[in-house]
Amino acid sequence: MSESNDPMAEIRASFFIECDELLEAAQEGLQAMEDGSANSDTINSVFRAVHSIKGGAGAFGLDDLVKFAHSFETVLDEVRSGNYHPDQEAILLFFSCGDILSDLVKAARDDAPVDQEIIEKTLASLQAIAGEEEEEISAEEFQPMGLAMDLGLPDLPAAEPEPSGFQITFKPDEKLYALGNEPLFVLRALSQLGQMQTEIAIADVPDLDELNPKAAHLGWTIQLQTDASLPEVEEVFEFVEGLCELSIAEADGAESSPPTMPDFSALNADDDPPDDGDGQDAPPAFSDGNENAAEATPAQRSERNVPVKAAPKTGGAASAPAAANATVRVDLERIDRLVNLVGELVINQAMLSQSVTEAGLPPNSPVVNGLEEFMQLTRDIQDSVMMIRAQPVKSLFQRMSRIVRESSAAIGKTVRLKTDGDATEVDKTVIERLADPLTHMIRNAVDHGLEKTEDRLAAGKPAEGLVTLSAGHRSGRVVIEVGDDGGGINRERVLKVAIQKGLIPEDSNLTDSEIDNLLFLPGFSTAAEVSSLSGRGVGMDVVKSSIQGLGGRITINSEKGVGTTFSISLPLTLAVLDGMVVHVAGETLVVPLNAIVETLTLSEGDIRKLGPETNVVQIRGEFVPLLDLGTELGYREPLKDYCGGIILLIAHEDGSRAALVVDSIHDQRQVVIKGLQDSYGHVPGVAAATILGDGQIALILDPIDITANASGRTCPRNTLIMEAG
Repeated sequence: MSESNDPMAEIRASFFIECDELLEAAQEGLQAMEDGSANSDTINSVFRAVHSIKGGAGAFGLDDLVKFAHSFETVLDEVRSGNYHPDQEAILLFFSCGDILSDLVKAARDDAPVDQEIIEKTLASLQAIAGEEEEEISAEEFQPMGLAMDLGLPDLPAAEPEPSGFQITFKPDEKLYALGNEPLFVLRALSQLGQMQTEIAIADVPDLDELNPKAAHLGWTIQLQTDASLPEVEEVFEFVEGLCELSIAEADGAESSPPTMPDFSALNADDDPPDDGDGQDAPPAFSDGNENAAEATPAQRSERNVPVKAAPKTGGAASAPAAANATVRVDLERIDRLVNLVGELVINQAMLSQSVTEAGLPPNSPVVNGLEEFMQLTRDIQDSVMMIRAQPVKSLFQRMSRIVRESSAAIGKTVRLKTDGDATEVDKTVIERLADPLTHMIRNAVDHGLEKTEDRLAAGKPAEGLVTLSAGHRSGRVVIEVGDDGGGINRERVLKVAIQKGLIPEDSNLTDSEIDNLLFLPGFSTAAEVSSLSGRGVGMDVVKSSIQGLGGRITINSEKGVGTTFSISLPLTLAVLDGMVVHVAGETLVVPLNAIVETLTLSEGDIRKLGPETNVVQIRGEFVPLLDLGTELGYREPLKDYCGGIILLIAHEDGSRAALVVDSIHDQRQVVIKGLQDSYGHVPGVAAATILGDGQIALILDPIDITANASGRTCPRNTLIMEAG
């Protein structure tokens, strides 16, 4: 059967998606353990994540994943029970286990090979911590048990009731089946704990002509004779907790016949699943969901004979918190289509606004008032849709933790990664396309940014190097910084290598910032020898191109003996931005609003000449370079007099500023970004294009790129942009 016709394919895909979420939760817990901020809840969350992965893997027969997860959770169980207190070396081993789990999940999903040697070595380390040889388990070891119905399976022989055991009633809810869970797997796992007798309740099964195949009609009464404890029995039902009616009671020890099945007629198949007790929705398929399982001790449960998660959820205020945190998975293509439609809505709103303006209607007319409300509604819709695509950078930062561990191990350095602002939200497309350049920068920081251990000790630094990764919002953009506490950029060597390679003239007099930017030249490297990792500068031109492809910029700040920080500035979204519509030499252009500090009108006393073609403007006692936007884009020759001109004051990430001269400011509005990369490649000074309200196509400028690469004099420098305009 092909995957497209396989009814389990969608459920299997959902399992792998949830594995990513569980691995992220485990990584977060392990990070807290390494930082010393972990508590019992943190350790339990890591254990539950690994346990949930194992359970789901067993349902799909993923033996390698089941085996490794079982060994990992055994050690974690020792930690959460207080029998083992992990040191730093053990926590690093746990991180490696998380990496291997991630590899095994990807291998199972993509049918790819894994490094068995590393897996076996890690398993040996886990078994050494456990103190004994673990019993290997496999997904294939779950054997069918007898059910009082015709499943084509052999019944287990009836065993005489022992003086101790459990009486269990189990009735799945409709959502248990809808989420892809299978009661048969639960009963198989339960049969491994001992001998059991089952009786199936079929009283709720309707006549065939009234049968609803999606409803849950069957239930089981189970008498289990086992040496296992109550928590071990409850653990079997963790994967369906909150998705069934369940009662577990210790038997009184007296011989008895199989118990009578309770009346389940009160349980409506259309009811919501039982509340899990913590105000959250029932856990999805394969999730653990056992946050509050330890609230009552086994003895207390037995004494009170309290059903475990048995009460069905009722409506009203009690269910409100669950609904507030409910989530739904949506195909990314549907979200992209929604984003595109919202973009078209913004364009049509701009066209409608343009038509109303040209009609000359009074400001307080019903049409104008209705248009203003429509514009606000459009803005709210656009903001809401953008929030759908926004995701925290936590998952990306966690991937970088693995890069640091693997890179430092490869070159024999001790390195620690410190993250900050991992809750910062960025457009999903930005996160996906940022992974490769960020990986390269992290490797560079570990390999060539940080000194060797002996050099660090000689310089009075700790032997452990520090790499920092932070994210935050600044001026309507996302700024991601990668820093290290190494020796900084050796600018003398960088300059020497650049001259030797013929990249700059020998008599060049460059500033520190200009020397640092030489690292972004294609093929530039100061590495004395080839490393297994990328050298500082090798491939940094690709990093810069990738960042520019996202509409971003990258800058360097380095201090000798202290360290180096790379700053990446990115737009919040790649779909819509707030822009200022300006006119220059008869052309209509859009300048991103977040790059503009203020607008001013020039007077004769504001302008100072530094040469025949170079001007600066005085703004509150500070002199700022004055650039003619029309001249820099190649639209016109330099003007003889800029008095009375309008300037846009542009701010760089490093604090420097520049003034762009425009002819007039037309409007401030939201514009839809239409990329030019696929058709024209990277055009200096141009970020994208847009469609205005009158149907005219206008270029969206990158003012930071224009000012950073300006000629310094008013002369044409890019006829390509003239043609594009």
